[in-house]
Amino acid sequence: MSSENFVTTLLSVSELFQAVQGERIPQQKNCTEFSFTSVATDSRKVVQKSLFIPLLGQTQDGHSYIPQALKKGASVVLINRNYYRAHTEELRAIAGAHTNVWFIIVENTLHALQAAAAAYVAKFPSLIRIGITGSSGKTTTKEIAAAVLSSMYTVITNEGNLNSETGLPLSVFNIRPEHEIGIFEMGMNRKNEIGEIAAVLKPEYALVTNIGTAHIGLLGSRFNIAVEKKKIFSYMSENGVAFIPSDDDFAEFLGQGLKGRIVRYGPKVSESVSGVKFIRNNGMNGTEFLVDGIRITCPLPGIYNYTNVLAAIALAKSLHIPALKIKSGIESIRFIPGRGEVIPLKIKEATITIIQDCYNANPDSMAKALDFIASLHPAGRKICVLGDMRELGPSSAAAHFEIGSKVAAIGAAYVIFIGDEMANAMEGFGGNKRIDQTVNYFQAADENTMLQAAELLSAYVQNGDVVLLKGSRSLRLERITACLQGKKEFCDG
Repeated sequence: MSSENFVTTLLSVSELFQAVQGERIPQQKNCTEFSFTSVATDSRKVVQKSLFIPLLGQTQDGHSYIPQALKKGASVVLINRNYYRAHTEELRAIAGAHTNVWFIIVENTLHALQAAAAAYVAKFPSLIRIGITGSSGKTTTKEIAAAVLSSMYTVITNEGNLNSETGLPLSVFNIRPEHEIGIFEMGMNRKNEIGEIAAVLKPEYALVTNIGTAHIGLLGSRFNIAVEKKKIFSYMSENGVAFIPSDDDFAEFLGQGLKGRIVRYGPKVSESVSGVKFIRNNGMNGTEFLVDGIRITCPLPGIYNYTNVLAAIALAKSLHIPALKIKSGIESIRFIPGRGEVIPLKIKEATITIIQDCYNANPDSMAKALDFIASLHPAGRKICVLGDMRELGPSSAAAHFEIGSKVAAIGAAYVIFIGDEMANAMEGFGGNKRIDQTVNYFQAADENTMLQAAELLSAYVQNGDVVLLKGSRSLRLERITACLQGKKEFCDG
């Protein structure tokens, strides 16, 4: 059955009520029809026949946007019980004025979203459910795996990095009967977030990319991060498969006590086990290797992406994808926006290359990016524009200092540091700086800084130079590229 012929509601009235343990607003007249064909937690994304689930945020309460959601066509609305108690008369009046809308009271709207999403996933028992988590590389691994598996199956994934306590539940509502495989990445910003969203998807194939230091400020230690990431395996049966990076120092811990089969992947796994033989690192032109004797070139730059490729290959082999299909999938990959994009750019008479890696930054991914720059042999010089690494907690100052030392050691001719925390990187850089290295520092990360940084780069670059842009998502360093491209209107976008 195709999407066009899919049922007129994602969940029936009984399925939704049972999942969320909800009840109608008392005294509301019975509606003649129950139907919703999309789900939204943002009133701006509500369309006709949406289920609107208002969430309680740190700065505002989504319940205040119920009128806007109704105006845009919401057909079902969930309401937190405590909010209903505090606004009973107001909500009864709204319900009375919208007799064609179902208003359902639940204990917690976030938990109700997750429970409804789990009930929806359960409607597709034949769907091969794949979950991917890790401190870095989740999205890249997901995109590689999707490209490979799409060569034989109809695949659905979460878009971008909609991988959170709300993003993943919203994403699974896009599953349709024609989908054979669902690949969903799972992120976390707090304790047990992986556990909650694993309960939504219940992945039978679950993959961990690595245990790094992303969010260490929130969880306190890499061991605590490993404990949380391991929860992705919680719903695997004896028929499931756990994919674990062999060279991660938490590999043994991740594999303890699991049901199902364990597949270890990574550059140190022998060809006799993995079927993969490394040939060469081609720098910005990707990596060459053999899979079952078939030569493949992955176009993504950086040897660190080779491990992401190996993860996707291990997954593909477990699903019996032949080497030629793996080849066609991997070689079809294009750069993922904000994640190691290689952007040729002409500035005045100079042709330079920008490596735009602005989607996230933590000590692991920053070090990998700098190692990649160090491995290059460009015709020109190496230039680094580095922004703050966020959510590192007490370890932040030391981590930034170390990155500053490292960027000096790799011989970058020119470095621009941006952000409060990068003041510590400036100190580290200064302790190792050579006389021929130039550095600038901006504390602010506003549009004026992006414009100034672009102007400095424009005046400095020469033909053949390579420029790395790397920082946490909130800094939006890609605005510098936009300014260099003459799109100054995007610098404050």
